[in-house]
Amino acid sequence: MKRIVAVFGSANIEAAVAGLAERLGEAIVTAGFRVATGGLDGVMEAVSRGGRKSPRWTGNEVIGILPGEDSRSGNEFLDIAIPSGLGRYRNTLLVNLSDAGIGVAGASGTLSELALAWQQGKPLAVMGGSGGWSQELAGRSLDGKRGGDAIVPLSSIDEAVDWLAR
Repeated sequence: MKRIVAVFGSANIEAAVAGLAERLGEAIVTAGFRVATGGLDGVMEAVSRGGRKSPRWTGNEVIGILPGEDSRSGNEFLDIAIPSGLGRYRNTLLVNLSDAGIGVAGASGTLSELALAWQQGKPLAVMGGSGGWSQELAGRSLDGKRGGDAIVPLSSIDEAVDWLAR
């Protein structure tokens, strides 16, 4: 079974962050993983679009956990759209189904996803130069509950792939 990498990120982003997120989605799928997001706009859409650009994309790698009850509310690049009906609480479902998480930029929703992943002991990294909470938390520990562990700062897509391989 393919492992799932959740990407947490902003719904409203600039072109540079969209490009980064798209390259990240493509790299995750190319490395042999599935990618999961909150399924909507911004980083979520860019990651989904990138996942579909991968030469290893087969039509089952891009997952969106949607806040509402309508599977059609997700971005057009999802292979699997899961309407949760949970609103922002769908973040818990996204974290639960993932084997690892990567943050890109991010506002309060991303912060909650990063915190949930941290609390669940998931391997957790962020694209350090992407802005938002991802940049703020790069290299930091959220608390002492993970024995000195810190959120891994990633400075490139290649570094992200290497981190996932480990």
